[in-house]
Amino acid sequence: MIRENQKIFNTAQIFLDILIFVFSMSDAFYLRFFNYNGPHIQIDFYLKISIIAIPVYLLIFNYFQLYESYRSKRLMLEISRIIKANALGIILIVIISFLFKEVNISRLVILIFGVINTSLMILSRIILRKALRYFRSKGYNIKRMLIIGYNDLSVNFVERIVSNRNLGYYVAGFLSDKFKDYDSAGYKNPIPYRGRIEDMEKVLAEEAIDEVVVALEYDQYDYLTDIIEACEKSGTKVSIIPFYTKYLPARPHIDEVEGLPVINIRHIPLDNLLNNWMKRLFDFFASFFIIILLSPLLVFTAICVKATSPGPILYKQERVGLNKKNFMMYKFRSMRVATDDSDKTAWTTKDDPRKTKFGVFIRKYSIDELPQLFNVWNGTMSLVGPRPEIPYHVYNFKEEIPLYMVKHQVRPGITGWAQVNGFRGDTSIKGRIEHDIFYIENWSFLFDIKILVMTVFKGLVSKSE
Repeated sequence: MIRENQKIFNTAQIFLDILIFVFSMSDAFYLRFFNYNGPHIQIDFYLKISIIAIPVYLLIFNYFQLYESYRSKRLMLEISRIIKANALGIILIVIISFLFKEVNISRLVILIFGVINTSLMILSRIILRKALRYFRSKGYNIKRMLIIGYNDLSVNFVERIVSNRNLGYYVAGFLSDKFKDYDSAGYKNPIPYRGRIEDMEKVLAEEAIDEVVVALEYDQYDYLTDIIEACEKSGTKVSIIPFYTKYLPARPHIDEVEGLPVINIRHIPLDNLLNNWMKRLFDFFASFFIIILLSPLLVFTAICVKATSPGPILYKQERVGLNKKNFMMYKFRSMRVATDDSDKTAWTTKDDPRKTKFGVFIRKYSIDELPQLFNVWNGTMSLVGPRPEIPYHVYNFKEEIPLYMVKHQVRPGITGWAQVNGFRGDTSIKGRIEHDIFYIENWSFLFDIKILVMTVFKGLVSKSE
């Protein structure tokens, strides 16, 4: 019954999306040409495009997994997929109009359509989610779940399920050959003990179980084959929580090697050759353009640095970059030339007495960072990425901070997700690394653009670098 209901929900959502599509196109046309008496393409052409575009639109939505169960899908993830799918769909509509050799199609109509269609589709899913959660909280549309294994992992999982009735799960019980006393485990939401694992087929038949969740300990995996066979025999969905789940990210990536699935503990989108080259090409041309654009400022700053204090114009410091390889990072010199090696171990503080007067100014507005554009151009850095550290700090931090060295799996950047969120200079290393790893695991070209835009509005102000 649950599976049939899911099909009904999916079918209803598809028909609702079609109605929203047609309404959005019609509404966009009338908003654009209401009280407009000039020559324009009539609405029948836009509806003709809609008839052709709707099936492909639905395929795009299906590709973005927008017709799957709402139970465990995050709302923000679904909204982002709707936006991406509609953006791709708008491109499709433009292509279709050119195939019809109609160059006079109103771009404003298409733009208005995109805004209305995206907004209504998001709104419809929010309303549907709230409606489903309301009915589930009242006991309707509930999935009966059986837990295989009793341990800290399964207890934690059940507590999360029980604490959120909106998910629509009812835990019918658990099977375990290692039953522990509930009180000693400190379990606050007791569920029925249904017997040993060998009793599984009997329980599946008697309890009308919709889903089985397997949470076995490492020495119990011999049971796994029999469990899966029993579930497939009864047509019951089975999910596995591996005993090593604490080492997995929230969204693990699975590769395939000659037909053998391989779980990546940390998925890095920039390992993809196409993504890597796209980012590198953007860095190369963007840095070259910015260097040309800012050349008067670069020359002026170089003259002022030389005129206001003795020493070289550029300050070169060894940093650790991609694949843990050292490189020389460039800055305009903002401090007096050091007579010792203190710059290789110490961070600059806000009121550092070594700063020159002109150095204070260029550091305040991050003008001293501009020579790093040449690092970006030659490939040792990127416009966006984790900030590189000096070898001394890398050596210390890798022993003290978990996951610190992960940042060296991508090119370091002039700005990054940590920096636009306030982690600059002498701030929390732990917070900085958390943001760096989030960036590494969730990289996209649009994410880079977002960070660059945030950098422009928030400023590249460094407190102590």
